[in-house]
Amino acid sequence: MKGLGEMAGLKSVRRVWADLSVSAVVAGFVVVLVGYSSSAAIVFQATQALGATPAQTASWMWALGLGMGLSSIGLSLHYRLPVLAAWCTPGAALLAATQGVSLAEATGAFVVCALLIIAAGVTRVFERLMDRLPMAVAAALLAGVLTRFGLDAVLSVRSAPGLVLLMTAAFLAGRRWWPRYAVPGVLLAGVVVAALQDRLQGDTIWGLGSAVWASPVFVMPQFSLVASVGVALPLFIVTMVSQALPGVSAQRAAGVVVPVSPLITATGLVTLVLAPFGAFAISLAAITASICMSPQAHADPAKRYTAPVMAGVFYCLLGLAGGAVAGLLAAFPRELVAAVAGLALLGTIASALSLALQDERHRDAAAITFLVTLSGVTIGGVGAAFWGVLAGTVALAVQHWRPQR
Repeated sequence: MKGLGEMAGLKSVRRVWADLSVSAVVAGFVVVLVGYSSSAAIVFQATQALGATPAQTASWMWALGLGMGLSSIGLSLHYRLPVLAAWCTPGAALLAATQGVSLAEATGAFVVCALLIIAAGVTRVFERLMDRLPMAVAAALLAGVLTRFGLDAVLSVRSAPGLVLLMTAAFLAGRRWWPRYAVPGVLLAGVVVAALQDRLQGDTIWGLGSAVWASPVFVMPQFSLVASVGVALPLFIVTMVSQALPGVSAQRAAGVVVPVSPLITATGLVTLVLAPFGAFAISLAAITASICMSPQAHADPAKRYTAPVMAGVFYCLLGLAGGAVAGLLAAFPRELVAAVAGLALLGTIASALSLALQDERHRDAAAITFLVTLSGVTIGGVGAAFWGVLAGTVALAVQHWRPQR
């Protein structure tokens, strides 16, 4: 039996290696580059708001990196489909604004939040809600979330016109002559141009780069009613509405059919295990997942699962290596990151808009969902993704309440 298990393991490794491509490796790296560069600073602000020491801050990055990495690798290999995990950036912003809560109490709130996520997965409540969401609204939600990154890429021309325009030229040339390697070409062109312009920064990130290997620091959870109501419950709502909901919508808009409830349960379990070390909320990724599910990640849809697997490997390395690898990512200028993200998501944005506006009966509701989501409006601490879905659903209900005679 042991020999059979080892043979099956070797066969699985060989299959992954055979399915792997340069574009999938680059897509995984771009995912990590965009994810950390766009929101790592918010996580550090959250640790400071809760009074974490430098060692505890490094432990947060260790736990989050391993949590995202192992979840992405395990789920993608299990389903042989692109499944990417990410920390909840809106949740980190919520924690950064928290006052009067100790780190131990916040850790207890992380545990409570994880239990609520597990309950949402086990009871299939979240999956039932997602099954009732029309595809046009889900696609419009995805388009609204991703278009912001396309706009950021365009706006970055103001501060770095030469860099962004040359990267765009590389993208167009790549799409014309070597479409499979268009995004790797964009990244390579950006790095070369940034180096020639002396825009690559060698400094490590936020003073944590001196620690080559991060070490986990256990914080004993302390449970209190104030933290459960004031931190755990809002963190759970924000995670499900602003992270899991767009994540599932991104999968369905890309034609990736994965059981929702097991994914939610798995991310809740990972959060529960790593919560004492700083993993406040791990859920499904939406924006970066779209990079892994696009044709630029792999020409064959059946082999695109290798992109989140590689992203998971980079996430684990980033978590283990601490500030050293983070400093490498911080060396890239902001405009380079924005341009890579916007160009890598261009095809996904177009496909989502096409799918959202395809059915004329749902076109108005899809347009409303897209505009509200794109606005970035936040009401009561709840992000635009929820309000976009709510507005689109209300529009559909009004239009199709009773068919006109």
